Order: sequence, then structure tokens, then C-alpha cells
Amino acid sequence: MAFMEKPAAGKVLLDDTVPLTAAIEASQSLQSHTEYIIRVQRGISVENSWQIIRRYSDFDLLNNSLQIAGLSLPLPPKKLIGNMDREFIAERQKGLQNYLNVITTNHILSNCELVKKFLDPNNYSANYTEIALQHVSMFFRSEPKWEVVEPLKDIGWRIRKKYFLMKIKNQPKERLVLSWADLGPDKYLSDKDFQCLIKLLPSCSHPYIYRVTFATANESSALLIRMFNEKGTLKDLIYKAKPKDPFLKKYCNPKKIQGLELQQIKTYGRQILEVLKFLHDKGFPYGHLHASNVMLDGDTCRLLDLENSLLGLPSFYRSYFSQFRKINTLESVDVHCFGHLLYEMTYGRPPDSVPVDSFPPAPSMAVVAVLESTLSCEACKNGMPTVSRLLQMPLFSDVLLTNSEKPQFKIPTKLKEALKIAKECIEKRLIEEQKQIHQHRRLRRAQSHHGSEEERKRRKILARKKSKRSAVENSEEHSAKYSNSNNSAGSGASSPLTSPSSPTPPSTAGNDYSRRMPLRNP
Repeated sequence: MAFMEKPAAGKVLLDDTVPLTAAIEASQSLQSHTEYIIRVQRGISVENSWQIIRRYSDFDLLNNSLQIAGLSLPLPPKKLIGNMDREFIAERQKGLQNYLNVITTNHILSNCELVKKFLDPNNYSANYTEIALQHVSMFFRSEPKWEVVEPLKDIGWRIRKKYFLMKIKNQPKERLVLSWADLGPDKYLSDKDFQCLIKLLPSCSHPYIYRVTFATANESSALLIRMFNEKGTLKDLIYKAKPKDPFLKKYCNPKKIQGLELQQIKTYGRQILEVLKFLHDKGFPYGHLHASNVMLDGDTCRLLDLENSLLGLPSFYRSYFSQFRKINTLESVDVHCFGHLLYEMTYGRPPDSVPVDSFPPAPSMAVVAVLESTLSCEACKNGMPTVSRLLQMPLFSDVLLTNSEKPQFKIPTKLKEALKIAKECIEKRLIEEQKQIHQHRRLRRAQSHHGSEEERKRRKILARKKSKRSAVENSEEHSAKYSNSNNSAGSGASSPLTSPSSPTPPSTAGNDYSRRMPLRNP
């Protein structure tokens, strides 16, 4: 069933997780307002940059929209009188630059649609909810038993993935969730293999995978239906959030920060590791582990969104692990992301930065040992342990799992081979990106060192020493010439000029030359 037309040829599939940076280059005053000229850059390449012009009112509008996050953002206050003074404009420009720095370095805010549209209107001008509705309505023409109850607006972090609350017409009390997602930059499967694998997902049965009720796909997107869970995800439990609330409201600024009990950490962690091992053994790429992709069903964790890797969507934590060249396989990505998830379960919030230099007190040193093996400087530099190694660590090795459901996920050999090739392509793009980031970082360090005060002083000292050396050498050469001239004059002979490029040694040149000259008769 094709529920939407094929995507336009040459469609650019942006990686929405590549960070945007913004620098105010200048301001210009018009009759009644000031415009700020901003240079926006995607990633590390200066060539991938563009200019936008924004007024203070645009910043104010963005800030009002971001209030749902519950954060106190540093937008400079309004000023009605004297707002065209040169000093005031310069001061306000500094304040607006600080505001841009804050929203582009906050992991959740920088990935949200509001910020992307503000900084990159050309690539994020589309109404993705409308696009999703078009796809869903096309689907319902051939599947009339389903019915949309309401859109679940912005409950996820992805810009190009939308959710709808559903029901079955002959079972009106039962609620389901439909998710629709566009293709991402890592979609390497052929259209045929992609559609076959998406339709295979409902057949996947595992105690720690959340069951897919229905799945279909076309050449440009996929649509899946699952049961709606009132309890929500593991992240909802940690942040004490309501599942239907927008992502920014749920997770940006939790009112109470509190980790889970040690036994919950052990049990949930073991269950998640078991399902990761299952997928790794099957050769099925995942790479999308985070607390919002783990559904809570009673005391059981069940993994969500297996379709993401098939769609080629980038990971929530990509901007973190793309910094570390040793995290270069999807298995190591899953382990690193597990470290992020374990940190959230333990402390009730994500780490401030990665790698983590030191960990706060935890319910058990066994927790810290796992965190150190996945998030520390040493781990990020040297590489991740395997899932099997984590399962053997004291935190998880003594956890008894009582679920007896037998896992089943039969993937035909031909599709297994297609998955293997797609996985290699995903990893190749990651490795290339990591290489570019590493080279860029080295270049910046070299430039920073070259321009540092200490380095400038060192170069001045070297220049002075070189100048003194040169002066001494010139003085010695002058003395040698003077000595040669005197020796030649004393012997009554005229001395030929000496080439400056090959000076004659001062100690012997005059004597040798005198000895070669015939003596005159007195």
C-alpha cells in the first residue's frame, strides 16, 4: 500500500542533530528599530553558513514561545525610550549574543523546532504536522477501521516525527498511538528492503521490546501504531511528567530532581542491556537508546522505536558521541547512550557535559563503576565496553529476570545482509564526521596556541635572540675582513674581493694567500 507519493528527486536529507551556532556580526538602525545581522553555521564548516536578519521583537517572540520549557532565559529587557542610542544598541547586542549562546548550547532547546526555524528558516519553514496529517489521511483511505482522536502535539523531540492518539472504530475505549516519520540522512536500505523490514516489525516479540500493532511504509516515510500507555516512558517516571505534555515542558526544567531506587536502577538496567544484546546478536542496528525510548509497562522496561535506524534517523545523543573517535560502531553507540540513561536513572537529570570528570555520590559504587566505563574521559578516549561486559559487572550480574516470554524476531537472510550493509554505511558516515571534527579541533587548538599571549612572548624572545646572533655573526665577519685587509697590505699585495656567499675563514685565509704570492725584490 502506497499512502503518499514518492519524494522529490534530489531531496536533501538534513541531519537535524548537527549543532547550529549563531554570531551577531553587526547591527543596523532603521527609522524606528534596530536590525541585527546574524551569521548562522551548521556544524564545523564555515562554508555551511548563512546570514539572517532579526529584530528584538523576533527574539522576544521566540522567547515567549520557549517559556513552555520553564527556563529563565537571559533575554535583555525591553526599553521604550533611548533604545536607539549607540551605547544601548552595543550593550543589547552583547545581551542578545549571550541569549543565542544559551539556547544553542542547551541540548533540548537547540534541537527543538522553534529554535531551528528562528535560525534556519529556509530548511525548517514547512508545517510538519500538516505533512504528517496528509500521510495519515492517505493511509486511512485504505484502512478505514482506524480513527484519529487527537494530535499529540510536540510530545517527542524530533522535528520530522509526529504522533496522533488513535482508536479502533469497533473498540472505541481502547487508545493507541500512531507515529509518522520522514526519512533521515542515514537511510541506506533500498526502498523495497526498507518497506519489507518496516512491515516485519509487528512480528518482533521480545519481553523487553514494546510491541508494534501495525506498521507500513512507502518510499519517503513510515507509519507505525502501538498501544497507548498511560504511565508513559522511563523518562516520564524519572521527571514525574505527564506523557501527553510537550517535550519541552516535560523535560527541560523538572521541578524536583530525584533519581530512582537502587533496585529499580539494577532491574531496568539489566532489562535494557538484555534487549540490546538480543538486537546486537540479530545484527539489527539500533543506536537510539534514551529514556524517552523506553516504555514502562508495570515493572518492565520495553524498548521503543526500532524503526528509527531503518528510516535513517540520527540519534538523540549524536552531538555527544560524534566527538569521540572510539565510539564508531552502533554497538558502542548503544553502550555510550546506556551510560547517559543510567546517569539519568541515578541522579534524576542528564549530565552537565560529557565526558564526565567526576560523578556525584550514588546509591552504590557499582553504579559509579558502570558510569565510569561509559561516560568518563578514559572511556570516551579508549572506547566502550561490550554489552556482554556490562552484564557481567556487579551492578547487573545478580539481577534475576522472571519474564519467561521467548524472544522471536525472524529476519530473512537477504534482509539480514541488507541490514549489515546499511549498518556499515551508517558507521562510515559517523567515522567521517568524527574525523572532520577531530581535524577541526586540532586546527583550532593550533590557532589558539599560536595566538596566545604566552606564545607571542616566546616568539618575541626567539626573534630577539636571533637578532642578537645575527649581529654577533656580522661583527665577526667584519672583523675577519678587516684582518684580511691588514695582512694583505702588510705583504705588499692587493687582496681580491671575497664573495659574501662564501667567506674565507679568518684564521688562515690571509696567511695562505700571502704564502702563494711571489716575494718582490727590495
